[in-house]
Amino acid sequence: MLLPAARLRLFTHRFSSLLPPPPLHFSLPFRNSTSHSISPNISATKTPKISVSDTTKFTQTVLFIPPGISPEEVTENMILPGSNIVLGPYAGDAKVKEVQFVSSSVRPKDCPKDDRPEFAMLGRSNVGKSSLINSLVRKKEVALTSKKPGKTQLINHFLVNRSWYLVDLPGYGFANAPESTRMDWSSFTKGYFLNRESLVSVLLLVDASVPPQKIDLDCANWLGRNNIPMTIVFTKCDKVKNSKGRRPDENIKSFQELIKENYKIHPPWIMTSSATGFGRDDLLLHMSQLRNYWDN
Repeated sequence: MLLPAARLRLFTHRFSSLLPPPPLHFSLPFRNSTSHSISPNISATKTPKISVSDTTKFTQTVLFIPPGISPEEVTENMILPGSNIVLGPYAGDAKVKEVQFVSSSVRPKDCPKDDRPEFAMLGRSNVGKSSLINSLVRKKEVALTSKKPGKTQLINHFLVNRSWYLVDLPGYGFANAPESTRMDWSSFTKGYFLNRESLVSVLLLVDASVPPQKIDLDCANWLGRNNIPMTIVFTKCDKVKNSKGRRPDENIKSFQELIKENYKIHPPWIMTSSATGFGRDDLLLHMSQLRNYWDN
């Protein structure tokens, strides 16, 4: 498969000429945890020296460094909260001023024909995809929400600020639909990913309130094998399933431990909550820098 030029530049920037991950203890790289992630055995009385090469390896393999910035330039206050995403010079106006439903498509070839950049949202049927879309655009019922999983059965395009698309894709997993329909969803969704030239990135939604699910890991690995740019968006980060359940940050760490078995570097990821709005503005900032680089 040949990637479009702009999309190839985005993918190549992140995945070419990178070293395999060094044998470092992995921890969530929040703003205040970068140094601890590099050297987990720091004592209160003695702080080991960290070489420039070690720091560079860490930033290349754990942090998402966007175009326009080098690993040596990264500082802690450039990392978006609750994420591994570095904010770079391409980040711009991330406000959502206008959103318009454009079309629902049964087949990828029926999608809008213009070349405006787009972000596709994908996840299990109960991951909270529609709620996150509504949170991002701050309009109720822009995307169909329901207590019954699997209500989205088409490729739905929403035009944001008349300049870029947010695409709502069918959920995968235990959707309340016939098996034949679910198979069709998988087929046309993959066809969309492989042939949509204006696709900037897939936002893969993963429920942080539950332990890692094989179906999510399989989806992430399929996207990686097919060179589809991806950002992992952890949802429901305000929830714990029960009194004995694991915290969202523990589930996120477990998911990333499994992901790094198949990735030389960690894909960009960010924590969100549609209920509280946590991560909303930072996710839009991340999308803006990818979009602005695409447009250049």
